[in-house]
Amino acid sequence: MAQRKHLDDFLRGRIIGRLECGRTQLEVSEELGIAQSVISRLWQRFQDYVTAKRNRRSTASDLSRQLSSATGTTVSRQTVYRRLGHIGLYARRPVICVPLTATHCRLRLAWSREHSLWTPQQWSCVMFSDESRFSLQSDSRRTFIWRAPGTRYHQKNTIERHRYGGAGWLVWGGIILGSRTDLHVQSVTMTGHIYRDVILEQHVRLFRGAMGAEFLFMDDNARPHRANIVDECLQSEDITRMDWPAYSPDLNPIEHVWDMLDRRIAARQPPPTCLQELRRALLDEWCNIPQDQIDNLILSMPRRCKACIASSARHTPY
Repeated sequence: MAQRKHLDDFLRGRIIGRLECGRTQLEVSEELGIAQSVISRLWQRFQDYVTAKRNRRSTASDLSRQLSSATGTTVSRQTVYRRLGHIGLYARRPVICVPLTATHCRLRLAWSREHSLWTPQQWSCVMFSDESRFSLQSDSRRTFIWRAPGTRYHQKNTIERHRYGGAGWLVWGGIILGSRTDLHVQSVTMTGHIYRDVILEQHVRLFRGAMGAEFLFMDDNARPHRANIVDECLQSEDITRMDWPAYSPDLNPIEHVWDMLDRRIAARQPPPTCLQELRRALLDEWCNIPQDQIDNLILSMPRRCKACIASSARHTPY
């Protein structure tokens, strides 16, 4: 079967349309005579583009309303787009999703099927946790474009900027139905010893003691989280860790809490100008996030699982 590698705009539209209608990648590949790997890469780029465009539009709409309210005049979303590079969101979030291997998809699918039927009572016993890095320099100065193959490094398609966005803070937080941990803020990289002595001993252990044996602790598969000293601490404190599939930030509702924190800090007037101001803003805004919004995110877990199943364990819009 002849297979095409280069697709024109019309053919890309046909492929995306079929996939959006529920056709599998294999079916589309056989019908159009295009390699399934080509279709898979096109679908992944399309999902990344749609998610990025949705996030950018939502951010601009929120800031447009805030600026209009503050100034008493109408501020268009296009004006906000131009200002986003200066106002910015302070958390550094990934631009492109990590490629998923067949093993990753299999584990994500098995996990989602197992947890898709969990009740709200079961989810109420899970503490979701994560780290994120916040910096003084905005990392939202991104322009998402379609570019021709082979033109990635053309001058019109590149923008030179600092890679890490200046000085900042690494934060850790945990959320649970009806409550949350204090926000831990540090300037150094997370290590196994800090994770054990600070995160587990000073934060997680308190919730385990209050909730009892039904308590489940969710963290991802980062290296400090899986250190031997961390495993030993969890066993000694009788804390049950939830199994978690690798490369699955779309299944962790706390990622949306970081976005809430991003927007709250970006909306502060005046914005933080030094590390100490940023630290105070992080602690204040973390406490000010409405608990009902966090609860709604946790209760969305069945929908997240079903979305993962529907996408054959690929990345989801979450």
